[in-house]
This record gives sequence, structure tokens and C-alpha cells, in this order.
Amino acid sequence: MKSTLTKLLLLAVVLIAANTGAYAAKNQYYYQLKVYHLKTSAQEAMVDAYLKDAFIPAVHRAGINSVGVFKPIAKDTLEQLVYVFIPFKKMDDFLKLNETLVKDKAYLEAGAAFLNAEYNAPPYTRLESIILKAFSAMPEFAIPKLTTPKSERVYELRSYESATEGLAINKIGMFNDYEVAIFTKLDFNAVFYGQVISGSKMPNLMYLTTFNNKADRDKHWIAFGEDYKKISGLPQYQHNVSKNVTLFLYPTDYSDL
Repeated sequence: MKSTLTKLLLLAVVLIAANTGAYAAKNQYYYQLKVYHLKTSAQEAMVDAYLKDAFIPAVHRAGINSVGVFKPIAKDTLEQLVYVFIPFKKMDDFLKLNETLVKDKAYLEAGAAFLNAEYNAPPYTRLESIILKAFSAMPEFAIPKLTTPKSERVYELRSYESATEGLAINKIGMFNDYEVAIFTKLDFNAVFYGQVISGSKMPNLMYLTTFNNKADRDKHWIAFGEDYKKISGLPQYQHNVSKNVTLFLYPTDYSDL
């Protein structure tokens, strides 16, 4: 009798642990992608100094250890962009970050030039914020495992817009069911995959894959095409992307990612 009871108790413990693990796997991260729009080299220098010396150290103190800062590889003569990636375990962490920053004296002191800039000498022309929820197939972000210096790397940020919200959900399902597994198998070193839940261009999804250099990137995509063609023709996944925007970025020397 005791042996049977012991076995039942052990089974209950195993089932509870399994259910707890399954529940934990559903806790998907939230991401903020901040985009600074700049026009001058002076603005770029001010944003770099603010991010490196004030913002990132303060965010680290707030318990977020991995902040990515990326810039376009191809320079635009009219506008320079700076992308800042911030991961949050919970949406509440995102909501509380600014409250934490304004109470951080070291942050306020180190970022004074940026935070207190005059109206006629702003550090940027416009600031854009995109909020994403991680895909269930990759519920947490990852740090790239690359071997080249940051200056040589190619980070590929893709945005897939859809004609309707239903088609966007369909494309996300395609990622969760097939595409993320292909990217993982081929070592695309993805930082994140996320559904845009707040932004200027919706409905859409975004993801960031990383490579040692351009040749490495091209080799990976050729390999991806061989696997992707097996699923791209499936009838349930037709017409689920209306616009694909691809940006090639590199990480700054002070980026955590």
C-alpha cells in the first residue's frame, strides 16, 4: 500500500513539474525597439554619449542586462537612424522603466546634456517606439554567438507587414510551426522574433538575425531557401505577407548584443 501511495505521490510531483514547465514556457518576453531619427553628426554624437554613458548603465542597474544598439550599414545622406533594443520579462517592467530612470541620480547626471537639451538644439529630430511580444517558438531573446569583431558583423532586421490582422497571425503561426525551427537548425543566431503590438506600421512582425559578415549572411540564406521552399507553397500560408522591409545593421561598440 505504501509503495503504491509513494508511486502516486511521485507521479503527482512529476505532473506538477511538467505543468509548471509548460506554463513557464508560455511566459513570452516583451521588447521595445526605440528608433532615433537624426540629421546631424552632432546629434549622433549626443545620442551615442547618452546611450553609452547614461541610459545603458541605468538600465543595467534596473536589472536589464542586455541592451542592443544598432546602426544602418548603408549611410543615408538625409537621415541617420539609431536602433535601441530593450527586452522586458513582463509588460509591467516596460511600464515601470521610466519611473525607475527618473529616480536614478547617476543617470540624470550622466545624461544631463541629452535630457536637458534646449528646444533649438534637440538631440534628435524624432523618436519612434515599437513594442513587440515574443513568439511562442522563441519566448526569450538570445545573445548572438558570433566570432568576428562587432564592426564586421551584419545584423538583419526584417519587418513583414500583412494585409489584415488575420493574415499577420497566420504568418506568425508559420514562424512558430516551421520557420523558427529552420532558422535555429541553420544557426541564424536570431536575437528575437516578435509580433508588433504597438507601432506606426501594423499589422506586422519583426525579427533580427545576425551573421559574422556579409558572406556568412548570404550563405545562410541560400541554405534557408532549400528548406523554406518545402513549406512556402502550402495552401494555408498563401498571401500572408504584403510587404517585406529588410535593413542591414551593425552593433555599436558599446552594444551588449
